[in-house]
Amino acid sequence: MTASATSNQHGHPTAAAPLLIDLSRLGRILDQFAGKPGSLIPILQRTQDLYGYLPREAIRFIAQKTRIPLSRIHGVATFYAQFHLQRRGRNLVRICDGTACHVRGSGKSLQALQQAVGIAPGETTPDYKLTVEVVYCLGSCGISPVALVNDKVCGRLSADELVRRVKALG
Repeated sequence: MTASATSNQHGHPTAAAPLLIDLSRLGRILDQFAGKPGSLIPILQRTQDLYGYLPREAIRFIAQKTRIPLSRIHGVATFYAQFHLQRRGRNLVRICDGTACHVRGSGKSLQALQQAVGIAPGETTPDYKLTVEVVYCLGSCGISPVALVNDKVCGRLSADELVRRVKALG
């Protein structure tokens, strides 16, 4: 499998999605839903579970096999926040920048993390180790500033503590 590299807005290299993916397992998923109307979202969910995101080649394959227009599949995949069209890192850090978190310093934490790992929110490191996202409420305002580190709520985080936790990820 080969991948190409590009640069992000900060000049750091970012890896592109693999150019070739194995579609054989996706074919088995599609077989499970053959002839079942209203199955596009479950197909996309299982596809994302399989690859970690929705690769362009997989979306084309789904359109071809199900005869659902590519534009409709793309519309569904981009409408729902649960779907991702870009490969993401093995570790996901979501930093809350809602009102309570913002007032208590989440911006400083985000800035420190960006400097430490070299990527901006919405980006993934070239080695696919880490993806950083900003969200606008995690519902944990009482322990703000808050971040989700691989689905673990981390509250009352200082910038230094967030950077330490992220650097400790495997």
